[in-house]
Amino acid sequence: MPARTLGNIEVAGLRKLPSGKVRDMFDLGDCILMVATDRISAFDVVLPTLIPNKGRVLTGLSAFWFAATNGILPNHLMTADVTEYPEKLRPFAETLVGRSMLVRKAKPLAVECVVRGYLAGSGWKDYQKDGAICGIPLPEGLRESEALPEPVFTPATKATSGHDINVSEDEAASLIGRELLEEARRKALQLYLAASQYARARGIIIADTKFEFGQADGELLLIDEALTPDSSRFWDASLYQPGKPQPNFDKQFVRDYLETLDWDKTAPGPELPAEIVRKTSAKYRDAYRRLVGKAWPRRQSRGWRFEGVSLR
Repeated sequence: MPARTLGNIEVAGLRKLPSGKVRDMFDLGDCILMVATDRISAFDVVLPTLIPNKGRVLTGLSAFWFAATNGILPNHLMTADVTEYPEKLRPFAETLVGRSMLVRKAKPLAVECVVRGYLAGSGWKDYQKDGAICGIPLPEGLRESEALPEPVFTPATKATSGHDINVSEDEAASLIGRELLEEARRKALQLYLAASQYARARGIIIADTKFEFGQADGELLLIDEALTPDSSRFWDASLYQPGKPQPNFDKQFVRDYLETLDWDKTAPGPELPAEIVRKTSAKYRDAYRRLVGKAWPRRQSRGWRFEGVSLR
């Protein structure tokens, strides 16, 4: 049976690419093996505690959304079924199953595409200061967590520390070009609107989300992960009450706990207590269950396959 948690992975004979806070990536020559670990980060610090099944949830939900939104924008997923992996990966199948995918190589855009449908997080802080989000003016009198008149596109870049920095559309255009930015903006809003409508019917509000796009053979692709509890703010629609923070299905639960500690938000981060780990893992699995409409699979022999799901 696959290990219940995975902090990092090495695959003999494969070159490991620079990894993110959560994912380890390996060069297969004509494609990339992307592995989602159970690491969790908060305030740009990777915490020492693992969250059971977190990597599997991120991979499963990404595979689901890639299948569902392929009609809106193609993506980099080739397969998340370990039985379709190259022969040299077979010895690692038990470790890779459920938490990995083979993806096309693509050149990431230098801009991350954030879409906000509700007033929360840094957007709420910006609004309190100047009545706008990333320079986009909003009506007066909005409350925390309130729905915006319409979703807004707020591009961001990453500093050398890995922290997201909000930028104006003009600044973003100077990095990737106006035409490409407009295409990314249009597709990000389409993806958000389709996904948020689907999720709301299943009891989850997608308050905001971050998309990453790349280019391969002149084609714009959705890459990295998509609409997961790590890249999105998921709220419980049945408990939604604007004017305060919302019950959530994402890692905001961990951030809220960390805010109660005397910690300066620099590495190394604090260990998480068992109860916080248990509840966080349960929130991630519940998000999967609601969105995919299936019980969480305790065991997998192949990986993720989603067919007949399409949002347009």
